[in-house]
Amino acid sequence: MKHDINNDCDAIQTSEHSGIHVPDLGCIGEQEAKLPTSRKIIQHNIDHSFTGAEIIHGDLLHVLPTFPDKLFGGIICDPPYASGAADQNSKQKTTAQKYSSAKTNHILPNFEGDSKDQRSWTHWMAEWLTEARRCTKEGAPICMFIDWRQLPSMTDALQWAGWIWRGTLVWDKTNSRPQRGRFRQQAEFVVWGSNGHMPADRQAPVLPGVFRQSMPALTKRIHQTEKPLGVMRDICRIVEPGGIILDPFAGSGTTVLAAKLEGYPSVGIELSPHYAHAAYERVLAGLADEAVDGAVPVGEASGDGSGVTAPAVNNAATIMHRQEGRTQA
Repeated sequence: MKHDINNDCDAIQTSEHSGIHVPDLGCIGEQEAKLPTSRKIIQHNIDHSFTGAEIIHGDLLHVLPTFPDKLFGGIICDPPYASGAADQNSKQKTTAQKYSSAKTNHILPNFEGDSKDQRSWTHWMAEWLTEARRCTKEGAPICMFIDWRQLPSMTDALQWAGWIWRGTLVWDKTNSRPQRGRFRQQAEFVVWGSNGHMPADRQAPVLPGVFRQSMPALTKRIHQTEKPLGVMRDICRIVEPGGIILDPFAGSGTTVLAAKLEGYPSVGIELSPHYAHAAYERVLAGLADEAVDGAVPVGEASGDGSGVTAPAVNNAATIMHRQEGRTQA
């Protein structure tokens, strides 16, 4: 069935196996679009039987309470660092001014949440991490990207919210701006932990503590701070097979796509309507490419000695994109 995105907001069925649900962002009533997030209704059908991939447009502080207890098998995310400036005045600049090069015409939309001071950022992190722990299974892992400036605050917030901090991974970006007389800032970090006790015999492979891959090319990025798909795919494998992976900061959909390519159900929450729609489009296109390529799912012949096989990729999964205040059939 063809769908004219300019004329209606109905859900569409593109095949007998894959239901694609996407709201037409242009057909939302003007008054409804102006409603603050707290006055919008978040509706979804995500429960313990969920096996698809979904992008929810909304504020994570309003979306997280709608999930049932102990739903997610793991959280993998890249929250706003709120550290990309030398002083508070510079921090108030737009994210495009802070993270986009003046040498390119590839200007991407700004994202919110990056101008908090350190104390406010830490409180905010602890608030959503507390609610996220409620809807995460006992023993499930959490992995969060961060830079060196906010690393201490992130580990504080993680433990403040009741998680167990288990270590810090290194993402070697392989390159960075040179600084004479100084070390290159070519690494970012992944703070990881678990929701309580993590059994030693859990079904996950032995994973490295350092991930080496360059950032996506600036002219090819969909989001200003986009992370490499390969790194996200590797990190997803810390979650036990079948576990639903949550990314509360979906951005361009890298984590949701990586999770589905590794065979996991996945849910992303994104505050920006632009990036929510971009994430939906990217996940849809990424799974279509994988189906065409006929690639062997990662983990079938990993050779890592763990004896653990990653779950098969389900390219016929349901891909959804929901928006606060709208119900998709």
